[in-house]
Amino acid sequence: MTRYERRAALTRCALALCGLLFACTAPPTFPPAAPSTGKRPPPTGREFHLSDLAKADIDNAAEVHLQECLASARLLMEKLYRRNPHEWRKGNYPSMDAAVARAFDARSEFHFAELGNRRGADAIVLALKPEYSGDRVFAFGVGLASMVFLAYNGKMEFYLTESLDPQKLYNSARNIEIAAWKLANTRDGRGEPLLLSNDLAGDVRNLSFEREFGKMIAYQDVMAQIAAQRTNRVIRRVVQSLATAAFLPI
Repeated sequence: MTRYERRAALTRCALALCGLLFACTAPPTFPPAAPSTGKRPPPTGREFHLSDLAKADIDNAAEVHLQECLASARLLMEKLYRRNPHEWRKGNYPSMDAAVARAFDARSEFHFAELGNRRGADAIVLALKPEYSGDRVFAFGVGLASMVFLAYNGKMEFYLTESLDPQKLYNSARNIEIAAWKLANTRDGRGEPLLLSNDLAGDVRNLSFEREFGKMIAYQDVMAQIAAQRTNRVIRRVVQSLATAAFLPI
């Protein structure tokens, strides 16, 4: 290794250490939403942070993909509450917005006692159990968002010294497909949906849920490919029937 290469390597290490030190002091932040609009907020820029010096382009890309995916999860939770307003009342919240805000409080990192601290697929399974008497939308929204969060190793910021597991990202995309299918098809004993989502009846069809699920799947699949190229890892692809599929490990 030449003197220049050694100096460059030391510089990268110093910058990465700087980024990690800043990361340790900054709490995670989840994406905000525009309350009571049913729409995602427009993209906004942010100020430059010293820790940005310890990020590569792929780290910035990972943060953007994660933020966008969580924004879709939050919007899906809002939409589910609008179609199932009785659910947030089960949690004694003053409003739908209060329930969503609690679910996406960054300090919780998606740990909630009323869900038995279940996250990811476990929370989604709980939400869609016919016998479950709690807030199904809260459980489903927490499960969906934390599934994405866990695929990114439970972090919101990324630096040069870190790498993402492309298999986790790929598996989370497949799990989102399974979650969307289960949401649309799980019924109670009377054959009624446990949670109302897409509306296929009437002249105007509401497929907004499918569109947001599709965005989330695309975000995770694209990021899986980017991570695979960075780590030179091969993604083990899985073909499952949605009707019988079990959630994949993350």
